[in-house]
Amino acid sequence: MKEASLKVSILTHTPEPENVVALSARLCYSPVGIEELKEKLSDNDKDNLINLLINSGHLSPFEHASFTFAVEGISRACSHQLVRHRIASYSQQSQRYVSEEKGFDYIIPDTIKKDSEIQSLFIEAMKKSHEYYCKILHALEKQGLKGELARQDARFVLPNAAETKIVITMNARELLHFFKVRCCNRAQWEIRELATEMLKLVKKIAPRLFKNAG
Repeated sequence: MKEASLKVSILTHTPEPENVVALSARLCYSPVGIEELKEKLSDNDKDNLINLLINSGHLSPFEHASFTFAVEGISRACSHQLVRHRIASYSQQSQRYVSEEKGFDYIIPDTIKKDSEIQSLFIEAMKKSHEYYCKILHALEKQGLKGELARQDARFVLPNAAETKIVITMNARELLHFFKVRCCNRAQWEIRELATEMLKLVKKIAPRLFKNAG
């Protein structure tokens, strides 16, 4: 058991997301077909079309571009906030099917790490949670419960600090909303760090779509 650190990567995304959004926008306002529109799409056109969408609030074309992230090193507390963003898809590591008997990593808030005495109390609490998890798990197994049937009830003593892993897919429109509320200074610190890392990654891929995000 140890402190976990945040890791965010992009598994996949819509190929040429800026082209997809710009062509979707142009199709809304043009009488010609998509092939002709593709031939005439310049970088200047993409700038103008995407700016028009953002300035007018016509963001439905952004929904055609999606991004899939792999996230590790966040707490269960953070994931509970994350899944409140409903227009998204999630696949999260299960405490029912994945045993924590060998121990779990955890996230320590900076406010706790600043004080060595408080940090020692926190780490002791993590160890105690694991100790009681194992005791309850073994007691349930003695009752005849096996596998996930035992783990699904033993997990109730695991802390919000326990590390989890999750795959997230959001379209560009939902990401703009996510960055707006979660990169804000009023957002809880952990999900703000996650959103900031996600924003850095998508800006490298589609800078026009996310130039004003966050």
